Amino acid sequence: MVDAVDVGTAVAREAIDIWLFKLKFRTWLIVVLLLAVGGWYFASSAWDFSDENSSSSIETTTDTGWRTYSVVAPVDTGINVYHDHFRTDEVYPDWLLDSLGVTKTCDTTFEGSWEERYQADKESCWDTITTSDIVYFHGTKIIGTSPDGGTDIHILDDPSDGHGTAVTGAVLDANPDAVIFFVEGFSTEAVLAASNQPLVDIISTSFGAIGSLPVPGIETGTYEAVVGNNKIHTGAADNTPSPAVQDATAGPPWSIGIAGYAEEGDDQKETMSGSYPDIAADWTQVLPNHDDTDGYHETSGTSFATPRTAGILSFILQELREEFNDGGSGASPERGGYLVAGNTSEGETFTLRNSEVRNALNLSAWYPSFTTWDPLSGTTPVSPVAPCTQVGWGVVNMSNIEPMLMHLNGSQPMTDRSGDVVLCMSINQEAREAYWGVYPSAPSQGVVIDRIALFVEEES
Repeated sequence: MVDAVDVGTAVAREAIDIWLFKLKFRTWLIVVLLLAVGGWYFASSAWDFSDENSSSSIETTTDTGWRTYSVVAPVDTGINVYHDHFRTDEVYPDWLLDSLGVTKTCDTTFEGSWEERYQADKESCWDTITTSDIVYFHGTKIIGTSPDGGTDIHILDDPSDGHGTAVTGAVLDANPDAVIFFVEGFSTEAVLAASNQPLVDIISTSFGAIGSLPVPGIETGTYEAVVGNNKIHTGAADNTPSPAVQDATAGPPWSIGIAGYAEEGDDQKETMSGSYPDIAADWTQVLPNHDDTDGYHETSGTSFATPRTAGILSFILQELREEFNDGGSGASPERGGYLVAGNTSEGETFTLRNSEVRNALNLSAWYPSFTTWDPLSGTTPVSPVAPCTQVGWGVVNMSNIEPMLMHLNGSQPMTDRSGDVVLCMSINQEAREAYWGVYPSAPSQGVVIDRIALFVEEES
């Protein structure tokens, strides 16, 4: 009779032997793999397979075979995709559509009246769009989505309200080559639909509580977009002189709050709205209609000054990407959180964060002269004393583009603003940080750290 103890001992020894064999095999396998990887590493170093000038793993260039570009996301009522203002012969490449999560392409009709075009596309396009769709409108510059729902026709502008069409027109007036990722909606979820897109550079919103009433709005969404995802947010101040600090769209310190100023044919300039914003921009513009295919109308408001500024910033990003061979867009982790991630002609890495772009915007702004004000115009003059309380850092229009580009590419840095302006706007930022620091959108300590980083230009 076999002793059970002897059997158990024999089985245990056999199991141990098998385990040791496997352990040795795995050890030798690891050694072989390490030798192989090490050999490849030294070979690649000797044969110069690696980029000696690269100081990190950031993807600084992307050879897509397409032009440089920038993606702007207006969030608004809807858009008239049939208007000539949005037409293009350019066809967006498949990789761009895939990167933006496009689920459907509509072959848009471009013959006949607005109503005839809509009816021609109704069955194949408009009746099939859901809240989860991201739609590319072939033949246009528009990719759109409608995550909020609750509309009769997703994405298309409401026949009784052309706000979103005019807003998007203002973006393209400043940067005709911008890729538009349009989001129909007014909610935090609508803002997040743009924020969660890695290729989006700038989100522009032109809605909020009338009179800048201190009520919750989209601040959690814009916080995530700017602080979490390294994008830029331009937010409209109210159309009244109400202070912008407490405005949920223009007030949070991570947002660029934009008021309006009037620029008439005689070049007189007056403030119109939103006291103590970041900047003021074009109050009155000629923008596309929402209910026809080629008509325009003159309209005014911070609603249009804001996307105009978004378009200007988009143009600057696009130009810098062209200059520094950056074929990407957005500020995703793969790009190191940089809005521009390219290389100089000498092969040195060139990067820009949202804080640096914002700092250049502040430096480039300027104050209109009080002497150009017309007392019969019905507008408020820009005060020669503490004009920052009216227009923030100052006015921004297309003339700001060149100095911003030269500052950001290092060819001609702008001088610092005067001490009184810096003090005034520092008080502005402190007030906004104090007001919005109590908002429970993130742990207070983390919020303070992140917000401070937003307003300090990155050290070289």
